[in-house]
Amino acid sequence: MERNGSFNILMYSHDTYGLGHIRRTMAIAEHLSTLDTNILILTGSPMAGRFTFPQGVDYVRIPGMIKRANEDYFPLSIRIDPRHALEIRKSIILATAQTFQPDLFIVDKEPLGLKREVLPTLQWINTHLTKCRTVLGLRDVMDDAETVKQNWQEKGVYENVEKLYSEVWVYGDRALYDPIVEYAIPRAIAEKLYFTGYIPRKKPSPDAVRDLRKGLDIAPEERLVTVTTGGGGDGFWVLYSYLAMLEIMAMTADAPLFKSVLITGPFLSEDDKGVVQERAEALGVIVHEFFIDMEQLFSASDLVVCMGGYNTVCEILSQQTPALVIPRETPRKEQLIRAMAMEKRGLLDYIAWAEVGPELLGEKILGLLDHPEPLRKAMADFKLTGIHQICSRISTFREQILP
Repeated sequence: MERNGSFNILMYSHDTYGLGHIRRTMAIAEHLSTLDTNILILTGSPMAGRFTFPQGVDYVRIPGMIKRANEDYFPLSIRIDPRHALEIRKSIILATAQTFQPDLFIVDKEPLGLKREVLPTLQWINTHLTKCRTVLGLRDVMDDAETVKQNWQEKGVYENVEKLYSEVWVYGDRALYDPIVEYAIPRAIAEKLYFTGYIPRKKPSPDAVRDLRKGLDIAPEERLVTVTTGGGGDGFWVLYSYLAMLEIMAMTADAPLFKSVLITGPFLSEDDKGVVQERAEALGVIVHEFFIDMEQLFSASDLVVCMGGYNTVCEILSQQTPALVIPRETPRKEQLIRAMAMEKRGLLDYIAWAEVGPELLGEKILGLLDHPEPLRKAMADFKLTGIHQICSRISTFREQILP
């Protein structure tokens, strides 16, 4: 393959459910595309085609899989045996690496990939592409400590990470949450672990924000609340509670002095989507299934109500928009742990899932709209260093690899 001095980066994002992995991968790739790089993303996300890929970035779509129970995964679209779908995914991943010849292979979240599908590629790189650097990229919180430790021990993650990865990047702040301690990471792995800090998102221009508010028919003096549940697969209760709050407010003399935009997510069921659409229309609430530029929407908002996934939190912190988080607690406690840690630092407010109701939701929202200053100040003081640190590591790799 003719290289022309470029640096080839292969990124793996298994994407079985939701938008978190592909959004994080895209955010990193978009920033790195400004360097002299070729970036190829391996993804199972059915939403990949909706994103705008910058020059120097492309993707390979592997068959989508969805988790139904425990460790059972099934093809998202094609009607074939799950084992055959996984073999296809595994073959595409390995063939892509062998052909693309990456200088850097970044694996998102799952150390061995879905059902160990990345393991053959890691082993091949370790044997045949010895100059390639392999990096495991982890979000700040994976799950509660005991669950992660048990899962990693059962799957042989610790020994494979030690043997097959050059480095581990944690896209978080050790002062907020320390996985080395929580997940009992051995010294051999801890010595090659880097805390990059959180991954920032681009800040839109004031003109773009003004145009968006105008397009949404939001007057300059009106306040805007955006409600988002990520992919939406388990976000109906948040949307339901928010609409119930608006319905109660609409029956009182003190009608809400703000407008609302709901982003349902592409994975909300059709039945639930119909309920949300009908109730929202009666209240004059704008509803979108998918919004391509969430950074711009968050920047145009006065408050964000969300479930608190990693990417949503990074987008909120980047735009310094006050947020009320309603973190899911099943099947993982990741969002709750993150919300609690960030609430202690004054970066956001949150309501536990079991406590969500129209009355408390209304009280919290009005309070944050009227007094956003403490959260805004804390966010302004919180540095998002992720891209800077990643670029620094890649510069080191380039010096070691390229002539």
